[in-house]
Amino acid sequence: MRIGENNYIEQLSLHNEAALIYVIDTYGGLLKSVISKHLFVMPDRVEECLNDVLLSIWENISSYDGKRNSFKNWAAAIARYQAIDYLRKYKRELQQVEIEDTLVSEEDRMFGRLIDGEISEEMEGMLSCLNEKDRILFWKLYVEEEPMEEVSRETGLKKEVIYNRLSRGKRRIRKQYLKEMEA
Repeated sequence: MRIGENNYIEQLSLHNEAALIYVIDTYGGLLKSVISKHLFVMPDRVEECLNDVLLSIWENISSYDGKRNSFKNWAAAIARYQAIDYLRKYKRELQQVEIEDTLVSEEDRMFGRLIDGEISEEMEGMLSCLNEKDRILFWKLYVEEEPMEEVSRETGLKKEVIYNRLSRGKRRIRKQYLKEMEA
């Protein structure tokens, strides 16, 4: 069967490897560009991240909804968030190395600061549609990765209230992101 613009999503859903090859040929440059933009401090990790993005597309194609956005935008979003996850992972690795009292080069410290800046910039952009209280909750839980119990104690909010705020906040972020994708 010949894979083309009209049937690649259906074939990808059926886990036809030829459809994945079509995606690589058609969108590989875009995905690599999105990843490279975020992983400019780690060019050696771009290919590995791209492979993870393709695997994620392969495994999660059932969650793609063509009515909500185009495949191109959906795949680019996966690439963007996968690259940000790589930055976070690299930052944790650097922190672990520092904790173990190993000498960390100035270059690694500089990369750590660049990564912090990139993550902060991306997160600020994503959280800009939220009010200040919700932004603080998202930052503590998803960036600083504080446990829910600790955030509940610090803010004086019950866990249920925090979950509700997070749910509403995620909807706002999704809505804002879809608007950006359509523009």
